Amino acid sequence: MAYCINPSCKHRQNPDDVQKCLNCGTELLIDERFRLIKPLRSLDSRHNTEIFEVEENGRRKVMKVLKSSDPKAVELLERETLTLQLFDHPGIPRVVDDVIIVTPNSSISELHCLVMQFIEGQNLEEWVEENGKISQELAINWLKQLVQIIDEVHRTGYFHRDIKPSNIILQPNGQLTLIDFGGVREVTNTYLAKVSGVGGNDIGLGGNYEITVLYSAGYTPLEQINGQAVPQSDFYALGRTFAYLVTGIGLTNLPTDQETTRLIWRNKAPQIEKPLADLLDDMMAPAPGKRPAAAKFILQRLDNLAIQSKIYRIIKSPIFKISASILFIFSLFSIGYLSLPLVANYYLEQGKKAQKENRLSEAQNQFQLAVSLQPNTSKLVSQYYLEQADRRNIPLEESKKYYELAIKYNSKNDVAYNNLALLCQQLRDIACVEKNYQELFKLKPNSWTGHYGLGNFYDDNGEYKLAIEQYQLAIKSSEEAVYAISNLARLQVIEGKYDKAIALVVQGLKKTQETELQAALYKTWGWAELEQKNYAQAKKYLEKSGQLYPRTDTYCLLAQVQEKNNAAQDARLSWEACLLAQSSLPEVQQWRQQFLDRTLGKVIPKSSP
Repeated sequence: MAYCINPSCKHRQNPDDVQKCLNCGTELLIDERFRLIKPLRSLDSRHNTEIFEVEENGRRKVMKVLKSSDPKAVELLERETLTLQLFDHPGIPRVVDDVIIVTPNSSISELHCLVMQFIEGQNLEEWVEENGKISQELAINWLKQLVQIIDEVHRTGYFHRDIKPSNIILQPNGQLTLIDFGGVREVTNTYLAKVSGVGGNDIGLGGNYEITVLYSAGYTPLEQINGQAVPQSDFYALGRTFAYLVTGIGLTNLPTDQETTRLIWRNKAPQIEKPLADLLDDMMAPAPGKRPAAAKFILQRLDNLAIQSKIYRIIKSPIFKISASILFIFSLFSIGYLSLPLVANYYLEQGKKAQKENRLSEAQNQFQLAVSLQPNTSKLVSQYYLEQADRRNIPLEESKKYYELAIKYNSKNDVAYNNLALLCQQLRDIACVEKNYQELFKLKPNSWTGHYGLGNFYDDNGEYKLAIEQYQLAIKSSEEAVYAISNLARLQVIEGKYDKAIALVVQGLKKTQETELQAALYKTWGWAELEQKNYAQAKKYLEKSGQLYPRTDTYCLLAQVQEKNNAAQDARLSWEACLLAQSSLPEVQQWRQQFLDRTLGKVIPKSSP
C-alpha cells in the first residue's frame, strides 16, 4: 500500500504497483526517492502537519509533511531541519536531507517535507497507558537520559519548548529519543533581550518580536504562554512529564495548590522517594528563577540520588536490621539496667515505626506507653504528629487527624492550632476554623500568623471588613507580617482607598526581598494606578511585577492597561495568559467574565413574536 502525499486527495491509499495516485494523479515517489507507506498519526485536518513512515530503497524513514504554506510555519520547519543537522546524539533523530518541496497534482500550494531517521519504539504517553506508572528506579534512569539529551540541546545553543510524553520515544533497547524539534528556539543575546524586555519593548505571543508560542496543555509554563520561554522552560515541561509518568494520571486530573499553583502529585506516587520528588518539584517551580539553572545541576542531583538509594536499600535490608537489633540489645545489657527515660524513648521510636508502617492503633498504644513512663514525652509525641500532619500531598482529612492528635498530646501546641485552623479553611469547616483560632489566641494573643490566617479566611469568604481588621492586627503584632501588608493593600484597592493601598505597598517593599511577594506588591500598585487612570504608571508597575514572578492577576490587569493605551495586539496576548493560567481570586474571575462578555457573550435581541 502506498499513500498519496496530497492532503486534499479524497482517496489517498493506492496499490504498491502504481506510480501515480489513482484519484488525483500526484506522483507517489517523492523526490524520486521516498514512498509513503503508512501514516504514523491519524490524518486529521486539524493538524498542521502529517507524519508518515516512508521507504527509501527498502530502508524505513519518517517524513513530516507541512500542509500550510504560511511563511512562519515554513520557517519553523526549516529551523527544525537545520537544528537537527547540528546534533549527533542517540537520543535525537538524525535528519536525512534538506527540506524537500513537493507540488501535488492539484491547485493547492507547495508542500514542504522533512525526512528523518525512523525511531522504532513507542512514545511514553502510549507506554504509560499500557503499562501504568513507572518505578523510582526507572524514573531516575529515564530522567537522567532525558536531561543528558536536553543538556546536548542547550549546550548547542537551543532549547526545545515542546517536551511532553508524546514527544519522547522509548526504543526497544531502552534508549529514549526526544522528537519534534519544530518549536526549537535558538538562545542568543538578542533573544534573551527580547524576553527580558531590555530596551523598553513589549513582549507577547507573536508580538513585536514575532516570538512564536507553543502551548501543550499541562506541560507549558506560564512564561512560555506569554511568549517569554527560556531554557528553564524545558525543565518545567520535563518535570511535568515525570509527574505524569510516576502517577500514571493525566495532568488535568491532578489538583494544584491554589496559593502556589504547584501540582499536587506526590500522594499518587508513593513509590517515589522524597529526594527525587523534591527534584521534580524544583523543576516544576512556577518561577523560572526557582528551577535548576542548568542541566548539569540536575545531573549532579541525580548522581547523589543514586548514592542515597544504595544507602537506603542497605539500611532497609534484613541483615542490617538484625545486626542493629543485636547491637542495641547488647548495648542495653552492657549498661546493666534499663533507665526509665530510655524505655520511654524506645516506646516512642516503636510508635513512630508503627505509624510509618501504617499500624495506626499500635502506634498510639506505643505512644501511650511512652507518655505513661515519661510524661514529658507527650510533647515529643505531639511534635511528631505535627510533622506527620505537615507532610506534603497527604489527604486533608488525614492531616486533620494528625493535628488533632498533636493537640491531644500537647494542648499548648499553638502551631498545631494554627495549622489545623488553616487546614479547616481548605475543608470549609467553619466551626473548626473559628474554634482553633480561638484556642490559638488564648495561648498567643499576638500571633501574627494566626491573625493573618483568620484574615485570609474572611478574605476568601468575601467578608472584607473582618479581613481588614485581622490583617491590621497581624501587621501590628509583627514586623514580619509582610504577607498581611500585601493582602491588606489589595483589599484597600477593592475598597477604593488607593492612596492607602499604595502606602502599604511602599511599606511592604521596604520589608521584603522575596521576589514572589514583591511581585504581588507591585501588582497591587499597578492596579491602584489603573483605577486612578494613571496608565503609564500602571504599566510600569505591572511590568515590574511580571518580570519578578508570573502572576495571573498581573496579566489580567496589564491587558486592561494595554487596552487603554490602544495596544490591541499586546492586550490580546495578555488576555490569553489571563484566561489560560490558574487563579482562584474573585477579581480574576470577574475580569475574565467581563472580557468574555465583551468578546463572546454579546446579547442578541430576541425577534418579536
